Formats: sequence, C-alpha cells, structure tokens
Amino acid sequence: MNALQPQRWAPHVTVATVVSRAGQLLLVEEEIAGRRVLNQPAGHLEPDESLLEAAIRETREETGWEVKLTGFIGSYQWQAPDGTPFLRFAFAAEPLRHHPEQPLDEGIVQAVWLSPDALQSDMARLRSPLVWQTVSDWLAGQRYPLSIVRQVP
Repeated sequence: MNALQPQRWAPHVTVATVVSRAGQLLLVEEEIAGRRVLNQPAGHLEPDESLLEAAIRETREETGWEVKLTGFIGSYQWQAPDGTPFLRFAFAAEPLRHHPEQPLDEGIVQAVWLSPDALQSDMARLRSPLVWQTVSDWLAGQRYPLSIVRQVP
C-alpha cells in the first residue's frame, strides 16, 4: 500500500443467533479479560463461508446445539470501546439437537438458557450492547426471510 493512500476501513464481520425454546434464549457465558460475560452464540465469518453457514457453525461450536435458521433479524454496525469496528449479522433460529459431549470453543464457560427478563436484569454482564439490541429487535418480532441474505457465486 502506498503511504499516500489512506488505510482501507475493514470491520470485523460477525454473525450471531437468537435461539429460542419454551420462552428462553440460548446464550453463552464466556470469559473475556478475566470477566464472565453473556453473549449470543456468535463469531467471525470465515473464508469461503456464507453468513448463514457461519451462524450455524458458530452456534454449534459455542453451545453444542445444532440449529435451523428461521429468519434474519438484522445487521448491526458498532465500534467497540477500543476502536475495533464490527459489522454483525443476526439470525433467529430454533434448536434441533444438542451434542453435550462436544467441547465448546476456547473461552466459553458454558451455554445457558435464560428468559429475556433474566437477561435484561443482568445487563452489566452483556458482552456488548449488540446482545440486548439484537434480543430487543427479536422480541419486537423483527424477522426477515433468509432469502434476503444472499451469497453470489
């Protein structure tokens, strides 16, 4: 890159799923910098992977749950306090099958089912404001057909 050209802005592209069952949401408790925080199953998009594939993979890796995506909740642009930019794509999902024997991703303490009220009462433990914003949009019924998220060959 030429020193006269500005550096290209490149946000971290991530996915997240809101998985619901019997009035509860599947969340992960993870250890970040010595603090236990709550997040949706979420993670980075990998090379040669669609956003939908990434959401399914990350949910399985972080919780041991196989899921079926049922809708697209929305996209979220956020800058972390350290200046890191994120572009997050969130999906609604239903649980299909649990694999309790599967080891969870590094840093994940456990997968937990919590009611939206319990999550809202523990806002200080949310990994980022994206967690509640996504749940809030999901609770408001914000769902779009998965067909609006397209990967062009």
